[in-house]
Amino acid sequence: MRWGRYLPRALWGSGLRGALQSADERIPFLIHWSWPLKGKLPLGLPRAFVRHRGSSAGSSPTSRSRGKFFQGISASEAVERHRRNLAEWFSRLPREERQFGPTFALDTVHVDPVIRESTPDELLRPPAQLALEHQHPTAGLPPLSLSQLFDPDACGRRVQTVVLYGTVGTGKSTLVRKMVLDWCYGRLPAFELLVPFSCEDLSSLGSAPASLCQLVAQRYTSLKEILPLMAAAGSRLLFVLHGLERLNLDFRLAGTGLCSDPEKPEAPAAIIVNLLRKYMLPEASILVTTRPSAVGRIPSKYVGRYGEICGFSDTNLQKLYFQLRLNQPDCGTGAGGAGISATLAQRDSLVEMLSRNLEGHHQIAAACFLPSYCWLVCATLHFLHAPTPPGQTLTSIYTSFLRLNFSGETLDSTDPSNLSLMAYAARTMGKLAYEGVSSRKTYFSEDDVRGCLEAGLNTEGEFQLLHVFRRDALRFFLAPCVEPGHRGTFVFTVPAMQEYLAALYIVLGLRKTTLQRVGKEVAELVGRVGEDVSLVLGIVAKLLPLRALPLLFNLLKVVPRVFGRVVGKSREAVAQAMVLEMFREEDYYNDDVLDQMGASILGVEGPRRHPDEPPEDEVFELFPMFMGGLLSAQNRAVLAQLGCPIKTLDALENAQAIKKKLGKLGRQVLPPSELLDHLFFHYEFQNQRFSAEVLSSLRQLNLAGVRMTPVKCTVVAAVLGSGRHALDEVNLASCQLDPAGLHTLMPVFLRARKLGLQLNSLGPEACSVLRDLLLHDQCQITTLRMFPVASQG
Repeated sequence: MRWGRYLPRALWGSGLRGALQSADERIPFLIHWSWPLKGKLPLGLPRAFVRHRGSSAGSSPTSRSRGKFFQGISASEAVERHRRNLAEWFSRLPREERQFGPTFALDTVHVDPVIRESTPDELLRPPAQLALEHQHPTAGLPPLSLSQLFDPDACGRRVQTVVLYGTVGTGKSTLVRKMVLDWCYGRLPAFELLVPFSCEDLSSLGSAPASLCQLVAQRYTSLKEILPLMAAAGSRLLFVLHGLERLNLDFRLAGTGLCSDPEKPEAPAAIIVNLLRKYMLPEASILVTTRPSAVGRIPSKYVGRYGEICGFSDTNLQKLYFQLRLNQPDCGTGAGGAGISATLAQRDSLVEMLSRNLEGHHQIAAACFLPSYCWLVCATLHFLHAPTPPGQTLTSIYTSFLRLNFSGETLDSTDPSNLSLMAYAARTMGKLAYEGVSSRKTYFSEDDVRGCLEAGLNTEGEFQLLHVFRRDALRFFLAPCVEPGHRGTFVFTVPAMQEYLAALYIVLGLRKTTLQRVGKEVAELVGRVGEDVSLVLGIVAKLLPLRALPLLFNLLKVVPRVFGRVVGKSREAVAQAMVLEMFREEDYYNDDVLDQMGASILGVEGPRRHPDEPPEDEVFELFPMFMGGLLSAQNRAVLAQLGCPIKTLDALENAQAIKKKLGKLGRQVLPPSELLDHLFFHYEFQNQRFSAEVLSSLRQLNLAGVRMTPVKCTVVAAVLGSGRHALDEVNLASCQLDPAGLHTLMPVFLRARKLGLQLNSLGPEACSVLRDLLLHDQCQITTLRMFPVASQG
C-alpha cells in the first residue's frame, strides 16, 4: 500500500504542517486505494455485486447507526466529517482509470475476490516448491464476505483481529478500499468509527516516537476532538492496517515493551505491536492485510481469523467483472469525449467473445484468476477497440500496470538491501522471458524456472529473498499450464508479459556475457588506478626505463576503451536481433501484431488446430515493439519509480544502434501487415525525430487489406502525420475504414499524391471529410480512387 507515501503531511493536521492542501494536491494519496488492479472491485450480484446509490460523487456518506459512544452534536459531526473525508479520498480515480470515460465510476463495477478462511496449521505447512499452484477452498470452509469477517468463529468465540493475506494482484488493496467506502456509506453498522493506516506510511516514520493519538490526529484532523472517546468505543472501533509486510514487528518483550497508554509516544512499530497484543485498546477490532511471507510476523495467538484472498477462482466472477466494466456507457469514448462511442451491440459483442474464450481457452481463465490481469485485459481491449488517448501506448499500459502493482514495494523490509520487488522480478523473470524468446519457446519446465531463480545465489540472505519472492510474487508472473499436452509446465500469465519482461531485461542491461562482466570489473579497477596515474608513474619510473612509460600509460587507457567496444558490439547485436525479429520473412503473411493481440484475448473464430498436428513456430513480434516503447522518456520515468532506472545515455546509445540496423533493413518493401508493425514500433517509441530519420525513404504506404481499427488509424497518423516529404501513393483499399478513421488519417492524406480508398463502404458521412480534404490548402492529391477498377475485356 503506497498512499501514505504520497499524502501531503499538511493534510494530516497542524502537527506536521500548517495549511490544508487542495483536493488536487491530495490526488496522489488516492492512487493506490482507488486502483482496481491489486484487488479488483467489490461486491456483487447476489454476493459479488453491489451498486452504490449513485456513484461516490453523487452520494453522500450516511450515519445510519450512531452508537452510544459518539453521541452528542460535536462528536457526531466529527465522525460525519471523517466519513465525508474518507469517502472523497477513497473514491478518487487514478489517471489510468480515466481512459474508460469521463463518467466512469469504480463504485458501479465492484466484484469481490474470493476470501477463503484458513487455519494456522495451513500457514505452517511448507509451501509448494514453486508456490504456483492455487489451492481451492477447503471443504467445510465456505468463502467469507466482508460482512462476515468479524463473525464469531466455529467455537462461538468473539473475533477481534482478522488477518487477510494474498499474493501480489489478488485484491488486498481493493478489499480495504471497499470496506472503507462501505463504512462511509453506512453499510458496516457494526463499527461506529473506522481508522485506516498504511503500514508503508508508518514505516517511513522510522523509530521517531509518536503516540497513537498523535498518529490518528495527524492523519485525520476531524477526529482530534473525539480521541478521548476511542477507548470507550470498544469493538465498535475498527483499525485497518494495510500492507503489514512494510513494518518490522518485534513481539518479544525484550524488543518491544508493554504500553497501554494511547497518549504515550512510542515508535510506530511498537504501537502496532501493542495494539495487536490487545494491551493497548484491548476491545478494539483490527483488520490486517499483508503478503503471505509476512503472515508469520504476528503470533497466531493474537489472531482470531485468517483469510486467504484467492482472487477470481470462479470464472463467473471473471465474466461478471468483464461484463460490468466493458459495458460502461463511456467505454468506447475517447479522452475528453472525443471519438465515436461504441454502440451497445459492439460492447456486447466484445463481452460475448471474451466469455466464450474464457470457457474454451482455459489458459486465459487461469490468468484472470488474478483480478489484476482482468483489469489488464480490459485496458488492452479498450486500447485496441476505442479511440486512443494522446500518448497512450501498449508499452505504457503494461508499465503503468506494473507500477500500480509494484511501485514502492520492496522485496523484504527486513533485508538491509531494501531491494525493489520489481527490480528483482526484472532480473529473474526477465532472464527466463528472454531465454524463452531467444529459444522461441513459451512453455518452461520446473528446471527452467529454478535455473533462472537460483542462478548466482551464494548467501543465506539471497536464498531468503528468493523464498519471499516465491511466496509473494512468483504467481503474478507465472502460471501452471493447463493446455493439453503441456501439463506440468509453466507459462507467463499472459503471453505479452513474457515479451515485455524480455525487452525490459535487455534495455536494463541485465544480459551480460562473461567477457562483459569481467571486462567491466577490470575497466573499473584500471580506471581507479588511472585516477592517480601520476603516483603510479612516479613509482614505476624508478623501476623501468623511461621508454617503457608511454607503453604503460597507453595500456591504462586501452582497457576501458576495449570494454567500451565490447559493450558497443553487444548493443549492436541486440539491435540486430530485435530488427531481425521485426522483419522475419516467416511472419510476412500473418496478421499484424495488434490483431494477433486481440485474437489472443478474444479467441480465434473458426476451426482450431488439431492437438496431433505439429505446433507452429512461436511468434514474438511484440518483443521489438516493447523494446522501443521502454526506451521512450515516459516509460523510463515510470520504470525509475519501480527501481528499474534506464540511464539516458544508455537509452540514446541503444536507440542509435537500433536506428543503424533499421536504416539497412527498413528500406525493403514490406507486406501491408508487416508495414503496419513497423509503424507500430515507431508509435511505441514515441520519438518523432527518430521516426522521421528512419522513415525518410518511405514513399509508398500500402496497407491494403489491413483492418484499420481506431488504434491503427491513430498509429499511422501519429507516425506519418508530421512528416515533411510527400508520399507518392497511399493505398487503403479493403481496410474497413469508417468516416472517423478518415478524419484521424487526414494529416497522412495531405501528404499523398495518389490515394486509394476502394472497397471500404464509407457511406455518405464520408463525403464531408473528403470535401474538406480536397479543399485543404496543403492537399497534394492528384488521383483519388473510391471505386474498384473495372476489369478489361
